[in-house]
Amino acid sequence: MTSMSATPEGADALAQDFVRFSVEAGVLRFGEFKTKAGRLSPYFFNAGLFDDGAKLGRLAEFYAARLIACGLGFDMLFGPAYKGIALAAAVAVELARRGHNVPYAYNRKEAKDHGEGGTLVGAPVAGRVVIIDDVISAGTSVRESIGLIQAAGATPVGVAIALDRQERAAEGGVDQPWSAAQDVRERLGLQVVAIATLHDLLGVLQGSSDSTLAAHAPRVAAYRERYGV
Repeated sequence: MTSMSATPEGADALAQDFVRFSVEAGVLRFGEFKTKAGRLSPYFFNAGLFDDGAKLGRLAEFYAARLIACGLGFDMLFGPAYKGIALAAAVAVELARRGHNVPYAYNRKEAKDHGEGGTLVGAPVAGRVVIIDDVISAGTSVRESIGLIQAAGATPVGVAIALDRQERAAEGGVDQPWSAAQDVRERLGLQVVAIATLHDLLGVLQGSSDSTLAAHAPRVAAYRERYGV
């Protein structure tokens, strides 16, 4: 395991614990990675690498803790295909373990024309719904999920994500003054609940006693300075 310092006083302990866990699990990596917007990012977060029972279970603990702590009222979870399916199921299990048993549903990419049919699977989509996803990039999956939820007669109230990159959205190749998460909040009217943010990530790097990790801090800080909101 990677050696890191204790959480700095006044920092979000849950967020920084999550950053440490993501690094130790190999989900959060450092180097040079090209983003969908064509930027060269000094870090990469791949939630698909929470790929065994122990890591997925721990991830669900972080989601559940953040959802409970944020005070957002909701009746059920929705997982957009494909990554959101496993996430929503795992978070539903963890919420139930903590005494907050709620139903969950997810969508198929293609409608099924036999059996129960349709694109939605799981509990009937009703009431106040929280979308569970890994990150918000262009907000496309969020918009698709909102359409499915509203078509079912339910109300989307929030999106829970693992990491908010807090960087400017790129529309038509042009950097915007808002982030994808801010766009979801302001244009779509949904609360965005993130386990951790780029600010938390940078705080862990800058406060790390591991010189290898701390060495990444200047590049991450420079990236935030150039593309951050």
